[in-house]
Amino acid sequence: MPVTGDSTVAEVLDEYGKITRAHLKTWLPQGDPGDYLYGPMADYPQRGGRMFRPSLCIATGRMFGASIEQLVPAAVSIELLHNALLIHDDIEDESDERRGKPTLHKQIGTPLALNAGDSLAFLSLRPIIKASSSMGSASVVRILEEFDQMAQQTAEGQALDLGWRRDNQIDLREQDYLKMVLKKTCWLTTLFPVRLGALIGSGGRANLDSLFNFAFFLGAAFQIQDDVLNLVGNHERYGKELGGDLLEGKRTLMLVNLLELSSSEERTRIKTILDTPREARSEASVSWLQSSMIDKGCIDYAKELAHGLAGAASHEFEKVFNGLPESGDKAFLSKLPSWVIERS
Repeated sequence: MPVTGDSTVAEVLDEYGKITRAHLKTWLPQGDPGDYLYGPMADYPQRGGRMFRPSLCIATGRMFGASIEQLVPAAVSIELLHNALLIHDDIEDESDERRGKPTLHKQIGTPLALNAGDSLAFLSLRPIIKASSSMGSASVVRILEEFDQMAQQTAEGQALDLGWRRDNQIDLREQDYLKMVLKKTCWLTTLFPVRLGALIGSGGRANLDSLFNFAFFLGAAFQIQDDVLNLVGNHERYGKELGGDLLEGKRTLMLVNLLELSSSEERTRIKTILDTPREARSEASVSWLQSSMIDKGCIDYAKELAHGLAGAASHEFEKVFNGLPESGDKAFLSKLPSWVIERS
C-alpha cells in the first residue's frame, strides 16, 4: 500500500488520546497505600502510548452517531484494561523495557507489579458501571457480554503464545500464528474497540459481526508490523527493547517462517537456542537468528503479508462503512490500514 503522508491519524490519536487520558486520570485512586499500590497502578497509564485502542472505539462510535461523552467511559475502560495486561505481559515475557523505561516488575518487584496489574483490571469496569444509568441496562448487559467474550479470547491467545514457548514448539505454520494473533491481539486491540464503539453509537442496532473482517485484518497487520519493528525498528520510537521477541522466544511470523525455510540441521540449532533460558541465551545466538531471518527473506515476507492484510482491511472498510456519512472519524478509520504498516 502507498505511503499516505497524511496527518489525519496522528491528529485524531492526539485529540482522542488527550480526552481519554484526562478522564482516565480521574479514575486512578490516590491515597494509601500509595507506594505499594496506587503509585504503581498509575505508572504505565502515565507513560503515554499511542492511545490506538480508545481512539478506535471513540471514532467508530461517533461514526455511528454517539457523542464523545457517551463513548469516553468505554474508551477509558479499554485503556485501563490494556495497561493492566501490559503489566502482566511484561512479567510473563520477562521483559526489561516498556515505553522507554524499565518495566514495572523490574522497578518494584513481581509481586507488587502483579497486584497493581490485577487492580487495574478490576478497575477497568468501573467507568462502564458508573455510566450504566445513562446507557440503560440492556446496553450495559451487551457491553459486559462483549467484555466477557474479549477476555476469554485474549486469555486463550496468551495461553497459546506462552504454551508454545514453554513446550518449545517449532512445528507451527502461518495459520497457527494468525489464530494466536486473532485471539491475543485482535480481540483487545481492534475487535473489542470497534464492536463497543458500534454498539454504543448505534444504540445496539449495528450488526457487530459484520465488522469482524475489517477489525481482524487491521489487528493482524498491526501485530505483524509490531513484530517487525521489534527487530528492525527505531528504538526511541518503538519504546521496547529491540530484539526482545528473540530473547523471549516468541513465535512471531518471522520465526515461524524461518523454521519452515530452514534445513534439518538449522531447525535443530534454532530449537536449541530457543530451549536456552533467556538469561543464558547469548547475543551471538540471537544475532544469528536475526541474520538468518534477513538472509532467508523472513522479514520481507512478514512485511508483504502485513501489506496484504492492510489492503484487505481497506477493502472490508469500504464494504462495511460505505453507507455511513462522510466525517473526520470515517476518514480516520479509512486511513488506519495504511498507518499500522507505516508506523516506525
